[in-house]
Amino acid sequence: MDKPVDKPVAIVLGAAVWPGGLPSPALRRRAEAAAALYLAGKVEAIIATGAVGRHPPSEARAIRDVVVALGVPEPAVILEEHSTSTLENLAHARVLLPEGARAILVSDAWHLPRARLTARRLGLDAGTAAASFEGSNPLRVARAALREAGALLWYLLRPMR
Repeated sequence: MDKPVDKPVAIVLGAAVWPGGLPSPALRRRAEAAAALYLAGKVEAIIATGAVGRHPPSEARAIRDVVVALGVPEPAVILEEHSTSTLENLAHARVLLPEGARAILVSDAWHLPRARLTARRLGLDAGTAAASFEGSNPLRVARAALREAGALLWYLLRPMR
């Protein structure tokens, strides 16, 4: 992307990759939301974030595979494959943003308050786009939301490194 960026860039926050390289439901939802933004012309590019977790490939590559399968051109996807937390996702993605580009954070609704707080603390002014959780297992959704409430409290109380 050598030309000036007129539209925001989506930053997709990573989630687990399951055995066999399958994207977890959370990762798939986030990737689908980013692809929808790109295909609707609302973002210029997608930064896919996340290192290799328990199972390869990296979360970033799994995101890329989903968005490309949905019609996003591969050159529009920038990989960030070193981060293992929301803080690292955003710190590394910030460096990859084209100069002057605005960001839209893409994640699950319950994750976005902490992600936005983290982005602000890093000096990144970013909008948000929540992935749909329609059809998700309600027990998993409740568990994820409760976990995120604790994580948000932790992020509020701890100093940034």
